[in-house]
Amino acid sequence: MAKFTDKNSYTILFAVIMVLVVGSLLAGIAQGLRGKISENERFEKQQNILYAMGVDDNEGTGSVTFIPTKEVEAAFHKYIKKQLVIQGDEATEDENAYLIDIKKEETHANDDQNYKRRLPLFIGEKDGKTYYIIPMRGKGLWDAIWGFVSLDKDFVVEGVFFDHKGETPGLGANIKERFFMDDFQGEQIMNGDAFVGITVAKGNNDPLNERKDDQKVDALAGATITGNGVTDMIRKDIARYIPYLEKLKGAEKIETTDTIEVSDSIQ
Repeated sequence: MAKFTDKNSYTILFAVIMVLVVGSLLAGIAQGLRGKISENERFEKQQNILYAMGVDDNEGTGSVTFIPTKEVEAAFHKYIKKQLVIQGDEATEDENAYLIDIKKEETHANDDQNYKRRLPLFIGEKDGKTYYIIPMRGKGLWDAIWGFVSLDKDFVVEGVFFDHKGETPGLGANIKERFFMDDFQGEQIMNGDAFVGITVAKGNNDPLNERKDDQKVDALAGATITGNGVTDMIRKDIARYIPYLEKLKGAEKIETTDTIEVSDSIQ
């Protein structure tokens, strides 16, 4: 008589039990690490936002170096003076605006035409200068790309940060390298009063990126589709913020004019 352990039913039963046991252990571990994972994701977002406004540990022309994790939360609250959530014509302050999932907001807006998506905007200050940091999300060659761009009050790019989920190493994946991201510094997104964004252009013939008023940066070799994705992402997402930023700029002009009139009247 064959032993029970020799039967196929025993093998199947043993496999089922192992799957259940291992699955339960993994679920328990994942549950236990959920808080740590969320914390790391929060720190990473803070690092990326700060990097876009030039708060980093970069040295020379080397690799990307973020503010250390143990220091980033304090740095974030030091440099980010205000977090806003823009919905339609209204903007409200929210200290957790940086945690808004812009992918979910875009999906919700696509599914419901009446939904007003929440647009997070971060206002930073460094060395007496104001920065407006905008989150972006788009599509590369293989999967999602995303990032942040910081603008000054004249809509000139002060810095960017890009990342990706699955672009080709050595090609499209280079959007997160310093030599590419640094090219955006000083670029203008406006042509006169018209918003045009920035084009990642093949054949730009400006390898040193000396022209800052052409709304172009040199493309990455062998990464045309990823570059087009960056171009589209910048145009699509920054455009949503332009009306509000122009409103802020207009308010600053009014305030400045009022100050001059008061000073003149005193004189």
